[in-house]
Amino acid sequence: MATQSTSLTVHSLRCEYLADPIGVGERIPRLSWKLAAIDESARGLKQSAYQILVASSQVLLEKGIGDLWDSGRIESDRTVFIDYAGKPLKSSQRVYWNVRIWDQDARPTAPSKTSFWEMGLLDRAEWKGQWIGSSITGGTHQEAPPSMVRKAFSIAQDKRIISARLYATALGFYEFHINGRRVGNDIFTPGWTDYRIRAQYQAYDVTELLQSGENVAGAWIADGWYCGYQGNLDRRQYYGEQPKLLVQLAITFDDGSTQAVATDESWKTSTGEIISADLMMGQHVDARHAQRGWNVTGFDDHRWPPVTIFEDTGIALVATPGPTVRETQVLKPVLITPLGGILRHRHLVDFGQNLVGHVRLTIRGARAGEPIRLRHAEVLDKLSSGSLYTANLRSAKQMDVYTPRGEAVEVFDPQFVFHGFRFVEIESASAELSADDVEAIVVHSNYESAGSFECSDETVNQLQRNIQWGWRGNSIDVPTDCPQRNERLGWTGDAQVFIRTAAFNYDVNGFFAKWTQDLRDAQRPEGDYPAIVPKVHLPGYSFGNTAYGDGGPAWADAGVICPWTMWLCYGDVRLVERHYESMSRFVNQLYNIAREYNGIRTHPDWKGWAGYGDWLAQDAGPHHIKGLTPPDLIGTAFLVYDAKLLAQIARALGKEKDAVHFENIAAETRRAFQKRFVTPDGLLAGATQTSYVLALHFDLLPDEKSRATALDWLARDIEKRGDRLATGFVGSPYLAEVLSANGRLDMAYRLLMQKDWPSWLFAVTQGATTIWERWDGWTPEHGFQNAGMNSFNHYAYGAIGAWLYERVAGISIDPSVPGYARVRFTPHPLKGGPLTHAKASIETHRGLVTSAWRIDGNQIIYDLTVPPNTTATALLPTSDKTQITESGKPAAKATGVTACSPNSTDAIFELQSGVYSFRAPFV
Repeated sequence: MATQSTSLTVHSLRCEYLADPIGVGERIPRLSWKLAAIDESARGLKQSAYQILVASSQVLLEKGIGDLWDSGRIESDRTVFIDYAGKPLKSSQRVYWNVRIWDQDARPTAPSKTSFWEMGLLDRAEWKGQWIGSSITGGTHQEAPPSMVRKAFSIAQDKRIISARLYATALGFYEFHINGRRVGNDIFTPGWTDYRIRAQYQAYDVTELLQSGENVAGAWIADGWYCGYQGNLDRRQYYGEQPKLLVQLAITFDDGSTQAVATDESWKTSTGEIISADLMMGQHVDARHAQRGWNVTGFDDHRWPPVTIFEDTGIALVATPGPTVRETQVLKPVLITPLGGILRHRHLVDFGQNLVGHVRLTIRGARAGEPIRLRHAEVLDKLSSGSLYTANLRSAKQMDVYTPRGEAVEVFDPQFVFHGFRFVEIESASAELSADDVEAIVVHSNYESAGSFECSDETVNQLQRNIQWGWRGNSIDVPTDCPQRNERLGWTGDAQVFIRTAAFNYDVNGFFAKWTQDLRDAQRPEGDYPAIVPKVHLPGYSFGNTAYGDGGPAWADAGVICPWTMWLCYGDVRLVERHYESMSRFVNQLYNIAREYNGIRTHPDWKGWAGYGDWLAQDAGPHHIKGLTPPDLIGTAFLVYDAKLLAQIARALGKEKDAVHFENIAAETRRAFQKRFVTPDGLLAGATQTSYVLALHFDLLPDEKSRATALDWLARDIEKRGDRLATGFVGSPYLAEVLSANGRLDMAYRLLMQKDWPSWLFAVTQGATTIWERWDGWTPEHGFQNAGMNSFNHYAYGAIGAWLYERVAGISIDPSVPGYARVRFTPHPLKGGPLTHAKASIETHRGLVTSAWRIDGNQIIYDLTVPPNTTATALLPTSDKTQITESGKPAAKATGVTACSPNSTDAIFELQSGVYSFRAPFV
């Protein structure tokens, strides 16, 4: 069949969330691909059908034989999350696949490049190893050294290895080695879960690391999240007393025979140069204690005792669904300042960027036994130049120590810690420190970059960079609140307000697919979601026992809002299918409680606990951290919102009866909200900016008159404060959107451009390179805020980023067809406003979407990209829609464009796929 005339090509094949994954845990994996236009100027390109071939060997696939699955020609435009429908797959089975598609003119493409996926261990019974580790146990306040374990084994000389797979997990951290070579590039494996319920495992192809004859498998095992310091109670062992390892190595030979090496009583253990390694406190290495060659053949381990065998508690072992944590970037210092010293010498290293990771230090000519200390901090103490500000770390030491062996060149590269820092003070016996000797290693979950935003104002561009750096530093396997002090927990409220912004900037589908499972694990049978996920296991944990009960309004609601956002942004139906019962239980519980209190969401069983309010709002002064917005108003508003979102999901899943049920909950709760919180004149109880923002954004007011009243009050309050916001975590994400959606784009821009605190740009003017926890983390008039809670890397206020993409640049999703199947372009330039151009792009699961505008005299130019197999609606502001052109022609006559705005003052067009350039009057 001829293929030369086709208009499209197929690329970027994915199984689940990854390219060519090993260790897939889904029994029915889902397959996705993207389309690209051969001629970039072509329009109206789409897929009309597809055919997937899945084969047991690459040879068969290259012959066009799908012995496991040949879908045949399927008349469909679907390209994302298509269920594998072939023969049942077995554990560890590798399969090969490709896809070809037919374009809008029924012309077929050639088959795509071959891709593959490999199944993981699908049944718990297939794990043959035992949990092993050291007998050394620390205490609740005493660290124990990480342990090494090793196993020597032989492979027959007459056997030829054709494949070898390592399946590994731990309670704690592990770093695995085979014959002296580290396995994989992942760090902090196996990741953070509620280890009393489940642990993730990783699968690696280690064929090339093995050899005939003698081999050695070995691993470091460290505390990690399992038994290291966590939270703010300054204690260890939340989940268990000591780390444990579970591994099996499966080797297959060309004659069909197999060999297995698994953790058992034959492994040996010892300690080495790592004296301690704790995420918060730091890593201490004494190179004099290194046991060189411990992970290769020929090492004498007769003094190593056998490992301790630990009971198998039967927790679930699950494949890692999304990205693992990796080293993603290396930064060099921008400045090194000698600080002097009498007996020891200190240098202050500035990397120019607040980041999360560690320092890799090359040490030259140091004397044996003289420790080198590295102290990390986000900012300097403005009161004493050159001094690290560490008060905000609370009890987290963030200090690494390296004691040299005394060789000419040594390298310190700690593998079991991460710190939040821009500045590092290095104290050593060496008077000189070269910039070539110091590197900052940036770490975070290794998701793909997806979006970009830029505009004509450099302070706003820096804000965008701060948003991205803040998220990366707080997405180390779970979405945390901060990466530096003694907390670093998965606060649900922070994730809830930021998740939409995260999805604009990065492909976080797999990341949040994992975390929504953590949400389900943390949920109580009654329906409550806690404020912290993964759940920490310590009776009496602080903040009103919220780790064990309802996390409160806007925090617990992450259980609905986060899965819904993944469905909206990626069309991930399976994720919401799996979370549906959990979400339903949560909303029904809230509704049943609310009915006892006249429809108002309250928390009577928590002895006054009503949530975190509008956290860190400015309307009650700097010392009243919950703000003045009534917590039952926030809770009732979010109950309406949750029920609306769940109704959408229920209808998408074909659960019409449930959809009506949740719509009724939303309507009934909305009426209760109005009765309790809205006066006949349209004013709101609490009289705070957040009260009005929630009422307007969640459509809680009874009529247009009351909406106008609410908008007027909100605008007057902002003006009264000198064009400043007063909102906290709850209201800030929606503030600019509410203003721009209700005719006050001018005020939304004034808030964006405000440089006095509280504002988004104040921190930028103070040199911030990440988002601050508090609007006034530091001010010229007051200095530092309360050191007890003053993070300089907290992503929540970065939620303004979604508005930059959606409103300023103008990219959004039609919620009736999630996953960018239909794009909405709604750019919002402001006549006489602060910006003269703006541009955003996002690499969606369907392809690249871009929206850019620039003012050119009395004209405005809109450049839009709609990827193949996608359509769009563009609403383009102009002073005369009859004069709008596209690529030099009247827009209504342009190829791929349909005008549809007879009753609108703006120009509205339906667009097929393609690249467009509109020019319109703008005076």
